[in-house]
Amino acid sequence: MTESHFHFSEEKPLRWGIIGCGSVAEKKSVPAYQLIPEFKVHMVMRRDAERVQDYAQRHQIARWTTNADEVIQNPEIDAIYIATPPDTHKLYALQVAVAGKPCCIEKPMSPNYQDSLVIYEAFKRKNIPLFIAYYRRSLPRFLKVKQWLDEGLIGRVRHVNWQKSASPNEVDLNGGSNWRTEEKVAPGGYFDDLASHGLDLFNFLFGDIKTANGVALNQQGLYTAHDAIAGSWLHENGVTGAGFWNFGTHHRVDKVEIFGSEGSIRFAVLDEAPVELENTSGHEILEIPHPAHVQQYHVENIKNHLLGKCEHPSTGKTGLHTSWVMDAILGNL
Repeated sequence: MTESHFHFSEEKPLRWGIIGCGSVAEKKSVPAYQLIPEFKVHMVMRRDAERVQDYAQRHQIARWTTNADEVIQNPEIDAIYIATPPDTHKLYALQVAVAGKPCCIEKPMSPNYQDSLVIYEAFKRKNIPLFIAYYRRSLPRFLKVKQWLDEGLIGRVRHVNWQKSASPNEVDLNGGSNWRTEEKVAPGGYFDDLASHGLDLFNFLFGDIKTANGVALNQQGLYTAHDAIAGSWLHENGVTGAGFWNFGTHHRVDKVEIFGSEGSIRFAVLDEAPVELENTSGHEILEIPHPAHVQQYHVENIKNHLLGKCEHPSTGKTGLHTSWVMDAILGNL
């Protein structure tokens, strides 16, 4: 492995460049980077000049451009956050790896496992830090679930089940533009964007999934990507799992239930909902709010990882495995 030449200390802020400043960058992510005293968001890129200039002004970012190369190659930029749709993650990530800069990539890591593997290997060869924005691994709500599991409060975990369903939205019904439903960008449709969060979280809570399979189809014919997926899997510790993700149902549901030998845990992956513990000692319901900028703890963990204070829970390695699980369920392996 090549020795990395990246160094970071608290004495000088790490200057970030942002590639892509759409909806995820408005509140969820980029403002979280700006909250960290040791970080500075120095430059932002989007192909639309008017929109990127407006974004930079509203978020008080010094520099903006419509050319990603100007961000990646800029000697005043130390690290890169890629917040574009998944079909360009590989393109930009490989350029960042060549430039030798730490990188965080929005989830999913790429539209498929093979592209994710290429990204992972490029950073691994040069020993450059790579993070994937599966920020639920860092959120207190889900860390509470992990604490309950680690403390054995529901005994031996037997099975996890997840239902995520929703009605088609107006944009999809009217044939509007949406990268989440374009097969070339997100083959699994909303599964790629939404289910990736939960499957990654399950790897975190129960250990890596070692086998997975499923069926994926398009039931509604509204767009080119899949809209109905059902899958099952087995974790390395013997926990079984099953889920279905359907985006043509009447009711919106986001429900996870973990079944143990002595109790159960319930929560939602994506919706605002309490975490519930039920066992022989009783029934506990906790409301644990997310921070205003939901990636805050994820970004704090990036800082601490780069300072050598901790291992980030969502790295290129863990993101790669989630890509493998998704492809296995979609039948792409």
